[in-house]
Amino acid sequence: MSTDPLVVFTPSGKRGNFPVGTPVLTAARQLGVDLDSVCGGRGICSKCQITPSYGEFPKHGLTARDGALSDWNSVEQRYDDKRGLAKGRRLGCQATVQGDIVIDVPAESQVHRQVVRKAASTRPMVMDPAVRPYYVEVAEPDMHTPTGDLERLAEALRDQWGIEKITAGISVLRQVQPMLRKGKWTCTVVLHKAHNEDTHRILDIAPGYFDRPLYGVAIDLGSTTIAAHLTDLRTGEVAASSGIMNPQIRFGEDLMSRVSYSMMNPGGDGEMTDAVRTAINALIGTLTAEAGITPEQIMEAVFVCNPVMHHLLLGIDPVELGQAPFALATSKSISLHVADLDINSMNGAARVFILPCIAGHVGADAAAVALSEAPGEQEDLTLVVDVGTNAEILLGNREQVLACSSPTGPAFEGAQISSGQRAAPGAIERITIDPATKTPRFQVIGCGLWSDEDGFEAAIATTGVTGICGSGIIEAVAEMRMAGLLDPKGLIGSPEQTGTARCILEGRTHSYVIYDGTADGGPLVTVTQGDIRAIQLAKSALYAGARLLMDEMGTDTVDRVVLAGAFGAHISPKHAMVLGMIPDVPLDKVTSAGNAAGTGARMALCSNDARTSIEATVREITKVETAIEPKFQDHFVNANAIPHATDPFTILRSVAPLPDVSFNTQGSGEDGGRRRRRRAG
Repeated sequence: MSTDPLVVFTPSGKRGNFPVGTPVLTAARQLGVDLDSVCGGRGICSKCQITPSYGEFPKHGLTARDGALSDWNSVEQRYDDKRGLAKGRRLGCQATVQGDIVIDVPAESQVHRQVVRKAASTRPMVMDPAVRPYYVEVAEPDMHTPTGDLERLAEALRDQWGIEKITAGISVLRQVQPMLRKGKWTCTVVLHKAHNEDTHRILDIAPGYFDRPLYGVAIDLGSTTIAAHLTDLRTGEVAASSGIMNPQIRFGEDLMSRVSYSMMNPGGDGEMTDAVRTAINALIGTLTAEAGITPEQIMEAVFVCNPVMHHLLLGIDPVELGQAPFALATSKSISLHVADLDINSMNGAARVFILPCIAGHVGADAAAVALSEAPGEQEDLTLVVDVGTNAEILLGNREQVLACSSPTGPAFEGAQISSGQRAAPGAIERITIDPATKTPRFQVIGCGLWSDEDGFEAAIATTGVTGICGSGIIEAVAEMRMAGLLDPKGLIGSPEQTGTARCILEGRTHSYVIYDGTADGGPLVTVTQGDIRAIQLAKSALYAGARLLMDEMGTDTVDRVVLAGAFGAHISPKHAMVLGMIPDVPLDKVTSAGNAAGTGARMALCSNDARTSIEATVREITKVETAIEPKFQDHFVNANAIPHATDPFTILRSVAPLPDVSFNTQGSGEDGGRRRRRRAG
C-alpha cells in the first residue's frame, strides 16, 4: 500500500497517490482530471485555479490537515496582486502536494465545461406574482396637514388602488422624498405582498410613470447542480437560464457526506453555506449579464431544495438531518429579506421565498415537483421520480399521495464511474450495442452524428471523446445486458463467454471497451465491473423506494411513470426499464417532465395562489421513511439484479427480450476471488 499522500479531485471523484512535492497540475494530468492550463505551468494564465479543502473526509477515507499543500508562493502572490485570486483559491501549477488533500476543480478551470441540462420548460405560467408595480399621484405636503411623505404615499395607494397597509425599509424610506419631488408628486412603486400576509412592502420607488420590466429568479438548488431561471414577472417568460456545479461537492458528493463533514469539522456548516451562497451570487450575475438587465431589476428569488441544502442555504447546521428522527428546523415555507442570505446580486430590497419541505428527507424540491406534476389531481396512479444524487419519489392519484426520498448517490451523474464525467462536450451520452457483433456505436454531447457515421471524426475534432456521462452509463449498462455481455447478476463475461475481444481482463474481473483513443493520446473509455456495481447500487435504491411506496399503496403496478430532473429528458424509457430503475409499465406510459422542480419554483415565483396551494398540498402528502422500513432492504437486494430478481417485468420482456446468460465466475471475478480465499483459509 502506497505511503504517498492521497489526492482526491472533485467533482470528478478521481484519486491517486503522489510523491510529496508533486504539483497539483501534474497530479491532475496523470489522473486525467479536467484541469485547464495554457502557459506551461508558469503561473501566468491562471487557468489552473483550484480550491483545496481541509478537515475530516470519511467518505474519501482521509483527513486533510493544514500544510497538505505547499505554502503560498511568490508567483501566486504576483498573480493575486495583478489580477486577484478568489478567497481560498490556489494555482494548480504552483501548489504542490505535501499531504492527503481534497481538491475541487471549479467550473471555470475545466477545459470541458459542464452542460447543466436543466432548461426551463415551455409551460405557460398563471400570473399572480407577489411583486407588482403601481403608478400613483401623491398629494403635495401642506402646512395645515402635517403628515409625512410616506403617509401621503400610503393614502394615495389606498385611494387609487385599494391597498390598505404598506411598510417600507430604511433603504426605501431614504428614497421617498427625492423620488416624489423629482416626479412632481407622481411615482411608480414596486410592492411585494406575501401570499399569507395582508401588508404590502415597498421594494422600490421611481419618479413618475416608470414602465421597466421587473424580474424574479427561480432557483433549483440541488446536491450536484444549481439551476436558475430569470423570469419576467409581467409575462412569466424566461429571459435567461443557467446552471453551475454546486461547489459543496468538494465537501462530499452525497448529502450524508456533507452532514458528516459538518459533524466532524467545527465550522464546516458555515464553510458550506458560504460556498453555496457565493455560487448563487455568481449564477445570478451570469443571468443578468445574459439578459442584459441590471441587478436592481430582480425583485424576488424563489428557492427549492432538499432538506440538507435547505438548511445549509439558511445557515442552519444540518446535523439533526443525519440522525433519527431526521428533524427539520422548520418545515414551513420561509419568506426573507435578500440580505438574510448574503445575496448581493439582486435589488437590495428584494425578497426571498423558500417552498415548504414535506419531511426530514423529502424537501422543498419534492414539494415543487408535486406542484408542477400534481399527482394528487390525476385519475391514473402516477409515479413521479425526480432522479438525482438524492431521488425524490411521489406516488399517488386523487385518493392519496405518498412521498419518500432514496439515496441513489452520484453514479447517475457520472461520478464514481471509471470513465465517468459530468455532462460536457465530448462525453458519450447515447449508445447502442449490436447483439450479434457486440460492437458499440455512440453519440457525444455537442455532436448529432453517431460514431459510425461519415463526418463524425471531423465533427468532434475540437472536443474529442472525453468520457461517459450519467445518461451514457445508464444506456451502456442496459445495452450490455440486452447484448448478452452482462448477466442478470451484473457480471461481465469473459471474451470466450461473450464472443468479443472488447471484454478485457482487468485484475480478477472484466471490463467492456466502448472507445479506445489511446493511439492518439485519447482516453480508453470502458465499463468496468466496479462501474456496474455502482449503477446497481444506485438503481436499486431508486427502485426500492418506488416499490416501497407501491407496497404502502397496496399495489404491484402503476398506470404512469414520470421521469423528472436532469435525467428525465435524456434517458430512454426502454433503457431505464431494462436497467430496472422504474417499475414495469407500457413504454408509452413513461414520460419526461424535464426539470419539474425548477418548473414548480417558477410557478411559485409567478403566482401567490401557487404558494398557497403547495402549502396545503404538502400537509396532505404522506411521508414514508425508507431508513426505518424493513421492506426497503428486501426490495433493495432484489433490485440488484438487472432488471430484477423477483418482479417479472413481463411488459418489458415483450419489447426488449433479454438473453438468458449466466457467467461462471469460478477462478475470475470478485465472487471467484472470494471463493478462492475461503478455500485457502
